[in-house]
Formats: sequence, structure tokens, C-alpha cells
Amino acid sequence: MNRAFGRPDNHRVLFSRVMREMNVIGIESLGIVLLISSFIGMVLTIEIAYQLVSAWIQDTVIGEIVSDTTMLELAPTITCLVLAGRVGSNISAELGNMKITEQIDAMRIMGINAESYLVMPKIVASIIVIPMLIIIAIAFSIGGGILVGHLTGICSYNDFMEGIRTSYKHFTLIFSLIKAFTFAFIISTISSYQGFIVKGGAIEVGKASTKAVVQSCILILVFDYLLAQLLL
Repeated sequence: MNRAFGRPDNHRVLFSRVMREMNVIGIESLGIVLLISSFIGMVLTIEIAYQLVSAWIQDTVIGEIVSDTTMLELAPTITCLVLAGRVGSNISAELGNMKITEQIDAMRIMGINAESYLVMPKIVASIIVIPMLIIIAIAFSIGGGILVGHLTGICSYNDFMEGIRTSYKHFTLIFSLIKAFTFAFIISTISSYQGFIVKGGAIEVGKASTKAVVQSCILILVFDYLLAQLLL
């Protein structure tokens, strides 16, 4: 980490690599994030409506629960678990292949700070892009809930929006972004580390990718629990 965050050799190169990594991590992951978040909102709305069948419970409660649950837990945690599988394995495999083909050693021989050149752009791009993906996931999850509520007659648009407005707190969104930044740092650093310590051949690269995903998911769940304690 000390070498990864060392002074870059060329700021223009760093900027271009960060832009490239933002495209790989963010834009190329957008489709799966939109799909998963939309269906999470739809299913959550149906499940909540099924559990809260009572004349004493207003329909606005559905909007309150969907919005709060999405922002506090489902959007940041589920999305980052998915990204750990997609982005984390990609980072680890890329760096692992460079390690076993001695490209990283060649960079060091030429006097290039390989950690700064390869790892820092991935960490910076992850910290910038993943919170953006979480915000998009929140919007599409709530949008999916509104859509399925309206189409099925479970909850009207006005009731759903009234529930969102009633329960919304700025801290809820801020807390979600805190999770997003934390999980983004975990995914990028763990995956980069596993790629850099690969020794052997293609089999070891595959094992490193698996370790990166598993360790990232475990740490995400652990920190999710620890951060949740702040709400108590």
C-alpha cells in the first residue's frame, strides 16, 4: 500500500489509467447492477406487501420499508458482493497474469513503480465509480418497487412516494455512501494484493482470483456488520 500510493512517475499517465479503469469497473458493470437492483426492488415490494396484509397498515409503509432497506443494506451490500465477483476477479487475474509473465518485474527493472502504475489507478477508480453505481442501484431499486407496485395494484405511485418522503433522512444516504467507499476500497486492495503475490502459472492465477473474491466478500460482510452497529 505504501508503494501503491507513492508519488506517480507521470500524472498524465495516472489520469489516463484512472479513466480506463473507471470505464472497466463502472461502465462495463452498469448492466448487471441495473438488472440486479431493479429486481431487488420489485421482489422486495411484493414480499413486503405479502407480509403486511392488514386494513390497519397503510400502503405508504411499503414505500418506507423499501426505500430504507434499499439504501441502508441491499443496494450497497448486494451490489458490492456482485462487484467483488466481477471486478475483483478481473483485477486479480489481470495482475496475476502480468506477474507470472514477468511484466511487473520488467517494469521494476526499467525503474517504474509497478505498484503505483498498476494498483493506484484501480483503487482510485473503484473509490470514485462504485459509490456512483450504488446511487444508481438505489434509484433503480426504488424505481423497480414503484413500477411493480403500480402494475400489480399493490401500492399506488402517490402512496409509495409519500412513504419515501416520510421516512427519508439524509443520514441514510450518507451511511449508504460510507459503506460504498469502504467496500470499494476492500474490493480493489484485496484483489490487487492477491494478483501481486501470485507465483506459478495459470492455475495459481485462477486460485488467486478465487481467493480475492472470497476474501473480499467476507470482509464486506464483516464491515457491513460493524458499520451496522453505528445505527444502534
